[in-house]
Amino acid sequence: MTQQHFSGERPRVRATFATAFLAVAIAQLINALPPALLGTFQAEFHTEGSQLVWITAMFMIPLVVFELTFGVLGDLFGRKRLLQAGALLVVVGGVTASLAPTVHWMWVAEAICGLGAGILFPISLAMIAAITPGHRARAKAIAMWAGFLSLGAAISPLLAGLTAQFASWRYSYALVAVASLAIVFVSVRAVDSSAPEGRKLDLPGQVTLALGLTAVLYATVEGAETGWAQPNIVGSFIIGAILLIAFVVIELRTRAPLIHLSLFRNRAFSIAGIVALVGMFAFLAIAFSSSMWIGNLQQQPPIAIGILFLFIQGPAFVLIPLISFLIRRVSPRWILTVGFALMAASGFLLSTFDVSVVDWTLFIGPLLLLGIGFAFTVGSITAVSINTVPLSYAGMASATTNLLRDLGFALGPVIGGAIAFSVGGSAFGAAFPTLAQNIGLPDPAIEELSHVPPIAFLSNPDLQAALPADGVGQVLGLAVGSLADGFSVVFLVAGIAAALAALLTLIGLGGDGPLTEDEIAEIPEAAAESARERTGRDASGLHRDRAEPSAT
Repeated sequence: MTQQHFSGERPRVRATFATAFLAVAIAQLINALPPALLGTFQAEFHTEGSQLVWITAMFMIPLVVFELTFGVLGDLFGRKRLLQAGALLVVVGGVTASLAPTVHWMWVAEAICGLGAGILFPISLAMIAAITPGHRARAKAIAMWAGFLSLGAAISPLLAGLTAQFASWRYSYALVAVASLAIVFVSVRAVDSSAPEGRKLDLPGQVTLALGLTAVLYATVEGAETGWAQPNIVGSFIIGAILLIAFVVIELRTRAPLIHLSLFRNRAFSIAGIVALVGMFAFLAIAFSSSMWIGNLQQQPPIAIGILFLFIQGPAFVLIPLISFLIRRVSPRWILTVGFALMAASGFLLSTFDVSVVDWTLFIGPLLLLGIGFAFTVGSITAVSINTVPLSYAGMASATTNLLRDLGFALGPVIGGAIAFSVGGSAFGAAFPTLAQNIGLPDPAIEELSHVPPIAFLSNPDLQAALPADGVGQVLGLAVGSLADGFSVVFLVAGIAAALAALLTLIGLGGDGPLTEDEIAEIPEAAAESARERTGRDASGLHRDRAEPSAT
């Protein structure tokens, strides 16, 4: 449905904006709960390294692997009903999490929530794109959408900290379930939209993408704990790589792919996709590592993490007016470069921290830089992507952008955890035998405990009971120091990744050009006319556009 079909129905347009903004806020709210509760989960479920990572990963995997298909389903059959279904899935997942007796139950709950959020993220964005009349109005709406995304993320850790500190963390999931019901009611008066031309389900592409990504993520999470040379880990990497290659081949040959890879021939769209992946990896790797450092290693109260995460997520909401102005007036080259540079500075600063200095306020400055950098980048990436493709492919562009962004989010804790636990485990394993002999641990026990991940000593009372009473503190100190070394490496790697993203946008987005005739020829006929109408615009579609009426 296009703007002219409901230009006289302003209440329905406002209801659509309200639905989309509420949906993305709730989706990000439940997305951001686990990082703020990792210390609490470790204490309650007595988790080990990979088990903690899987709580986050089980949310991100279904979100990432099904986003593209949900984008197609919304285009084919209408976005409103699909969004309502996504909200109900979040309700079910939230209730399940609030009742979880074990970490395995939490994995199931997070998977259900991730499936629901995988609908809410792309469909809410596509609904906005469908009712905004032009690039400037769309850019403004996208900035608002990104702001509400960050509002949800800012509320989430504070909600988690307050409930965990003064009641139970389970209430946070229950409250999210209740809030998700509001999406269904608000959406009743929203405009339904679709873009079925040239779209159909790509089951071979969906299957290869889902299985390929799952295999690679599984190997990355488990490899840090079981060893990278284990047959199941090597086999998972090989199978995942084969399936992902098969996905690319399928997408190149099918007539109705999940992703029209020809869209990546446009430089602005390609660069936006790359930095969405790399930059959001850096962002969540820093956020995840900060949560682990403060909550799990230093064991500071949950409310401290909640307050600190306000500095991460709050700027994107507070800065909505500024970002909305910049995204319409300034080249995305400069907005993205500055944003990623700030994120890089955050990672580099945090890599110098000493875990023995137990003062959570030291994190305020670096995490504020991270939050401002995120505010500058998340909306700009999305706007570049959507305004680079034909309007009839806005659903595909939004789903693709969300996929790459959320894949970056998934890789943050997965790769970050793999690095930290590998480095920390190696350091702990090398030093533990000597320490164990000094505290009088028998040789058989030394041999057995040398292979235990260091984080397990922090959360497992049985392991602590196996140590001599006067040696518990020394072993815990070694575990904390070893893991701190690992997370310091994660901060450094994330800083380098963000710096590379800044360099790519600085160089690659200079002198953006319009869509070429060759690029138009690669786009299916259903979108060709829309593309030709827009060939005179800037490839970013953000800063040399003529004035257009605002839908917001």
